Amino acid sequence: MRLNNKVAIITGAASGMGIGEAIRFAEEGAKVVIAELEGTQAIAEKIKGFGGEAIAVSVNVMKTEDIKNCVELTDEIFGPVDVLINNAGVFDQYAKSLDTAIDQWNFFLYINLTSIFEFSNAVLPGMIERGTGSIVNIASIAGLVAGKGGAAYTTSKHGVIGYTKHLTSEYARYGIKINAICPGTIETPLVKDFLSNIPKVLVPTHTFGTTEQVSVLALNLASDEAHFMSGAIVPIEDGFTVQ
Repeated sequence: MRLNNKVAIITGAASGMGIGEAIRFAEEGAKVVIAELEGTQAIAEKIKGFGGEAIAVSVNVMKTEDIKNCVELTDEIFGPVDVLINNAGVFDQYAKSLDTAIDQWNFFLYINLTSIFEFSNAVLPGMIERGTGSIVNIASIAGLVAGKGGAAYTTSKHGVIGYTKHLTSEYARYGIKINAICPGTIETPLVKDFLSNIPKVLVPTHTFGTTEQVSVLALNLASDEAHFMSGAIVPIEDGFTVQ
């Protein structure tokens, strides 16, 4: 198993790409912590149903105390965190700058970017001490180009990529891998209302991606097989951004 006995926290793991990652990691032997505001218990029970190990932790990623408690609880139950998947995110429905109120701007940037900063800071000291660890940040093609999201979403995802590069420059020397995934249009509940307005002809294969495809990539980056990868910004969008 590629993650045998590894302890993995996955944020936003009660829906969309997060569910796929949680199940895939558990199948590969990881002890999975499902960190989400609600809906966590059902995923944990599903994992336990096939013999995997998982706990559900209710976490509001906009609350520092919740993040701190999640990491401490993980350490108490499973042990030190080996893998952090920063998957939690919200979409701004392509809202333009003049249509975005300041409270909306702050909301999207906090969940999509600041929560990654806080969760990463919560696990980094332990990873540095042990000289090992993996952090995978879920960015977006909206972090690579404009026009794939609204003002706040695009800005936050560009920030995720910049933060990933910063983490690598500072902490890769301690044996920690930090990488980012940039999904294109993946069929999840988060964007289901907008898929009908996105022409599949923009994608070379005329199809959208699946959560399964993203989970396979996340697994690879989290595993020891990617020991020589850090600071990588990996698109998974089937050529969408080359159009």
